[in-house]
Amino acid sequence: MSTRVAAVDLGAASGRVMTATVGQNTLDLTEVARFPNVPVRAGGTLHWDILRLYQGILDGLRAAGPVDSIGIDSWGVDFGLLDGDGKLLGNPVHYRDSRTDGVADQVLREVSPAELYAATGLQLLPFNTIFQLVAARDTAQLAAAKTLLLIPDLIAYWLTGEIGAERTNASTTQLLDVHTGGWTTDLAAWLDIPAGILPPIREPGSLIGPLDADLGLGPVPVTAVGSHDTASAVVAVPADGERFAYISCGTWSLVGVELDHPVLTEDSRAANFTNESGVDGRIRFLRNVMGLWLLQECLRAWGDPDLDELLRRAAEVPPFRAVVDADDPTFLPPGDMPARIAAECARLGQRPPGDHAETVRCVLDSLALAHRAALTDAQRLSGRDIDVVHIVGGGARNQLLCQLTADACGRPVLAGPVEATALGNALIQARALRAVPDDLASLRALIRATRPTRRYQPRADPAAWASAAARLRNQVTGGAGP
Repeated sequence: MSTRVAAVDLGAASGRVMTATVGQNTLDLTEVARFPNVPVRAGGTLHWDILRLYQGILDGLRAAGPVDSIGIDSWGVDFGLLDGDGKLLGNPVHYRDSRTDGVADQVLREVSPAELYAATGLQLLPFNTIFQLVAARDTAQLAAAKTLLLIPDLIAYWLTGEIGAERTNASTTQLLDVHTGGWTTDLAAWLDIPAGILPPIREPGSLIGPLDADLGLGPVPVTAVGSHDTASAVVAVPADGERFAYISCGTWSLVGVELDHPVLTEDSRAANFTNESGVDGRIRFLRNVMGLWLLQECLRAWGDPDLDELLRRAAEVPPFRAVVDADDPTFLPPGDMPARIAAECARLGQRPPGDHAETVRCVLDSLALAHRAALTDAQRLSGRDIDVVHIVGGGARNQLLCQLTADACGRPVLAGPVEATALGNALIQARALRAVPDDLASLRALIRATRPTRRYQPRADPAAWASAAARLRNQVTGGAGP
């Protein structure tokens, strides 16, 4: 038995509709539509163009033809607000918008970092949903809101008319109780966030509802998947056993391990690790690293030159000529990334990159060092031994980054699949339709059997990477701390 499903996968730069034919020994994936995801600045606020995305999804579903199910995933934290008639009150705000500047500091004067972490287990990021809502709590829009829907849930609502919050994405809001799995209504009330706007939680694999008849696509069921894109990507990590780490590498690098229980220690909080919900009750214990956003913004500033040629030239640049803290907040907003990298190098007492290739090498060395730091912390904090690192997502195509990550981490890297998010999305749908076994191990075995990976062995001197990491740490901290 096999099934044909449609995976709607919304990324920071584009959206895709993919079809997958999935069975016990079959996993074929085809892209049927791709459409740009271009944020729009209006009235001084950076918005997602959600109606254009929705139209791209509808066009893609029509191009896909008959399917047995539809699943939707996207990035986390961002949301739309509905009024009492179920109408969208305004375009969702982009997490890179400046409206949350300083809000986290304000919240942490009302709730201590330790209390917030003990309740939600979530990494402190300035754009988490909780901070976006605090930034909006004196607005007429929030006062008029009756329902909050995260991006995949908003799309599902427009497709089916059903309201809910899929768990893996809900866990990115910093409003989900890490102990009970329900909303932290007490925390919301303390921060004057109207808890009544938070919808019922739905689980990955559950039926959301059939497509609305007015869409003319038939009564196709929409199935809840791991609607946070990293949750779906982790499903498709081709791991064999438990002793692995993953890096879901794209605009962001999500670096961590999969656990049965959250890690809520003070050390974990201080290391800024998050305990997000995964499929089947697993915990995605990870740290967000700024990721290929740095390279993407450089390419945009340079007019999108040939990346392959730039990577070839970057590979010839001596290592560690210049490195930066990839997670420095200065790199978060859109803008002139090469200039910010040069300025940060100068601030740290380093010679700024002299050309495009040196800038690319600075970015990739810095990302590899950030991957190294996150994986070292993940192993230390979780007690999980790591034998191999899986890089999935678009970053798996970047051979130089994969090799540098293997060198930095001192462990083999297995790169691929590139389309891990869409594959994980499709697998959860197929499992709900009983076309594949129930357990994650079997789903990952199907990935290993059907998708190629590329292996990168560490080949650099580990001491050189340790020295570079220590030097950068001392430059960033001014020599303070370990």
